[in-house]
Amino acid sequence: MMRRHALFALLLLAGCTAAPPPRPMAPAVAADDNLNATAWVQNAVEHDLIYLQTYRDAQRHLAAALADRRWDALTPADRLEPARGLPPAVVLDIDETVLDNSPYQARLIRAHAPFDQASWDAWCREARARALPGVVAFTRYAMAHGVKVIYISNRDKALDDATLANLRQVGAPVSGPEALLGLGTAVPGCEQHGSDKGCRRQWVSRHYRVLMQFGDQLGDFLDIPRNTPAGREAAVKPYIDWIGRRWFVLPNPSYGSWEPALFGNDWQASPQERRRRKIDALRVE
Repeated sequence: MMRRHALFALLLLAGCTAAPPPRPMAPAVAADDNLNATAWVQNAVEHDLIYLQTYRDAQRHLAAALADRRWDALTPADRLEPARGLPPAVVLDIDETVLDNSPYQARLIRAHAPFDQASWDAWCREARARALPGVVAFTRYAMAHGVKVIYISNRDKALDDATLANLRQVGAPVSGPEALLGLGTAVPGCEQHGSDKGCRRQWVSRHYRVLMQFGDQLGDFLDIPRNTPAGREAAVKPYIDWIGRRWFVLPNPSYGSWEPALFGNDWQASPQERRRRKIDALRVE
């Protein structure tokens, strides 16, 4: 009997000893801001339909734009020479407008790596980006109707050869090196600010009447004096009637000047601070 009581006491004592500390919970995986965006670009049929819709609609408007000698898609700030009498052209951005760079974004996500110039340049030099839906058919149609196709890109000029090779590989028309105006293209009499495309559009204005412009960023259509949400709205407001007629805007949820506008363009702020300010910008009603 005594042994049973002793055994019971030992079991009771064991039960009263402190339990081992619980295993710490694994830290929550930080949300990858670009995962859903890249997954949507690569997998949502809606993404492809938006591009098809945009380029097919542009093609339907092209004949009327070509016939109207007063038609021009450059702002007064970019139009240095009268458009009347100049040969017609369309102007397209490249990244996320003509070429799909979502595989590069997917590589960054899988590697948990931020954007960096070296990896971006390496991706561009692979010249393996696919054409976005509808763009090859549209640009070929334009060329067949005597409309020059000009690409204004913020890829560095050192990437021109690789970019031209990629464009040719997907079947986009390239009339020569002068059809691509990359970042760093010198325009006499015009001082470029950062990656603004205004100087290059001004170069185009001296040589062509621009029927249409295509891009995924406001900066593909005009320079933005103040990159804030309010400043961006004010910059585009005078040209709202041009959307879908002279300017064709394509979706890019992965990157763009809209993002730093939400955190005061302060890339020196920590990722946590930038994220906090983006969350603060969200509307909940």
